[in-house]
Amino acid sequence: MSIDVKARTLVRPSSSDLWFLAYLPLAISDGIATPLIPLLALQHFGASAFAVTIIIAASAMSQVPFTILWGNLSDRIAHRKFFLVGSFLATGLAIVAIALAHNLLTYFWLNVVEGLASAASAPIGTMLLLETRHKRWWPTDIGLFSLISGLGTTIGLGLGFVWLFVIGYNQSAISVMTGLLILSGILALVSAAVAWAWIEEPSARIPRASVSDLVNLHRGVVERLRHVRNRVVSIIDLTRSSSGKLPGREYLFLAALGAMSIGFDIFYGPFPVFLWQDARFTDAGVFIVYLGSAAASTALFFHSGKAVDNHSPKWVFLDSLGARIALIVLFLWGPIYILLGLGSPALLAWLTLLNALLGVTWAFISTASTLFLVRLVGRAARGRALGLYNAFAGAGGLVGTLLGGWLYATYGVHFAYSIAALTVVGGALLLLPIPYHVFQLPHHAFSRRHLWASTRATLPPPYRKLPRR
Repeated sequence: MSIDVKARTLVRPSSSDLWFLAYLPLAISDGIATPLIPLLALQHFGASAFAVTIIIAASAMSQVPFTILWGNLSDRIAHRKFFLVGSFLATGLAIVAIALAHNLLTYFWLNVVEGLASAASAPIGTMLLLETRHKRWWPTDIGLFSLISGLGTTIGLGLGFVWLFVIGYNQSAISVMTGLLILSGILALVSAAVAWAWIEEPSARIPRASVSDLVNLHRGVVERLRHVRNRVVSIIDLTRSSSGKLPGREYLFLAALGAMSIGFDIFYGPFPVFLWQDARFTDAGVFIVYLGSAAASTALFFHSGKAVDNHSPKWVFLDSLGARIALIVLFLWGPIYILLGLGSPALLAWLTLLNALLGVTWAFISTASTLFLVRLVGRAARGRALGLYNAFAGAGGLVGTLLGGWLYATYGVHFAYSIAALTVVGGALLLLPIPYHVFQLPHHAFSRRHLWASTRATLPPPYRKLPRR
């Protein structure tokens, strides 16, 4: 039996909770595939650094238009469950096909297909949550989705390390990686089975435009490399927005965000190539480095929210950016690589620590940047502003990924990572002119409770009414 979102329910319903778990195997699958796909391209097909980043960027780019398309189609066809199950099923089959590809061109196009298939899981899953859960639980449940994503990614990276280091220790690296990627595809198929068994069609429909600002607050706790799923989650078709003109300082913020996103992905685009070719880590070592960042950002998810609540988002954002710039510089080739030894456990521990600290900065950046923006714009413009936020971050990430691969392949890691740090510095400098007095507000005025209340107030009847006690 479906849950009516208009029902005045006093007790949190439990009959629809289990379908949340459909996203756990998918997140584990993504944790496995994120570092594994570039590693397999490098070792199985001898792909160059630039070719690897093209594969990553093409998969992500295919998601941007199809995220909007799948979301709009699900609004018109009254079967969101079928879209979601189909997305999980097609994603799993595409990953298995990627694992069995015999040449680089096929490998490339299968990654594009996988991006198209997985694009439906974010917008439709979020809207299904809103339509099957009472509105009083929306903020908590959206946070739970982010936590499931972070935990699943961390588990997937840990599983990948065990598979490569223990199970495949004395076996062919290519065959072991192929088997692990097939496991990743099977986990996505498990998500499809769970979704088919536990998802119930909603009894009421909610226009996505009416909850655009809440939907866009679904921020990822783990910084993605292969996909922009969390950056373009439930992008609202901006042409349908009736909001007024955004304030000038918000455009300055978006320019800064675009520059910083480019800088972040100039660094992370060729990152797996850097770890395998320059640092000379094993495949298991690459998973360990990724695991450090995923675990750190997931562990600090709630703490970062509290820190931003208690301080100015602008200065939390800038402090986190400053720390991130310093960490990127520490990755540059230097005497420490000679001192610790290429491929050594000591160097592995050092780079894992640095990447974990990058994960810490991401936990604060992803939270502070969203609240930074919503304090700049009025309530009426919030949905459009957050849609632009996702669009600028996604576009910057795609440009940065391609540019990072080209710089790395052409000029080397020193030049590429130096440009990454300088680009983030430029983005941070663009934030400084925004008046500080905008953020001099009491803590209670823009706490997360207040943010949710203001979002709820923008919803049309009958969703505006609170349940009676």
